Amino acid sequence: MALGNLILEFTRVSGFYPDIVMGGPAPLKALRKLGILEPQAKFFSCNRGRALLVRKGDPLDIRELADVARTGARVAQADSVEAGARAGNRAAIEALIGKAAADVFFANEVEHFAGRLGIAHRDVPEMIARGYADVGLTQYHLISYWARIFPNHFALVPIEGAERFRVKIAFGRVNDPLRPRAREAFEEFFFSRALEIYPKYDFARMNDDEYGAALALD
Repeated sequence: MALGNLILEFTRVSGFYPDIVMGGPAPLKALRKLGILEPQAKFFSCNRGRALLVRKGDPLDIRELADVARTGARVAQADSVEAGARAGNRAAIEALIGKAAADVFFANEVEHFAGRLGIAHRDVPEMIARGYADVGLTQYHLISYWARIFPNHFALVPIEGAERFRVKIAFGRVNDPLRPRAREAFEEFFFSRALEIYPKYDFARMNDDEYGAALALD
């Protein structure tokens, strides 16, 4: 990774290399195919699906998905930089309101803005704050976080039925880790706390059968 004249080398030789990878099933399975991860991961959290981000006071009175189309609101979402997220957004909205209504929902999507080569999740609140877009679409817990730390700028609008499209996140172990003792200690600590911590920040609560359940990556 090059940042101006600073180059960060992600290799085992440099030592700047992970011992664990946390993510959804699809990216973890992709890393397993490359031989990077062990064959089994463990689930530790589950999101609450998607929600809408609007300006504080909700000036367009957006209370549900249909209001985005009704008002012609400009939509912000992660683009090809995070293609999986974008495809997931589209699939969820189509399932909730149908393809024709989804086409209208995304009709005024903002695909570019000054200073960015692509739009990632973290760019969505900036687009709302700077007036590039009127409504953002992304994961519930991210919007909850932005609304909580910037209460004078943002508000969360829940999407009815969004919980049908929850995604579980798993803890993947890298093959032949550089810091095996540190990883073992962190994993023990992490799984002793995550079950209670994540729901406090608007993730879904997992039951005993879900939490720590194995995810086969092969």
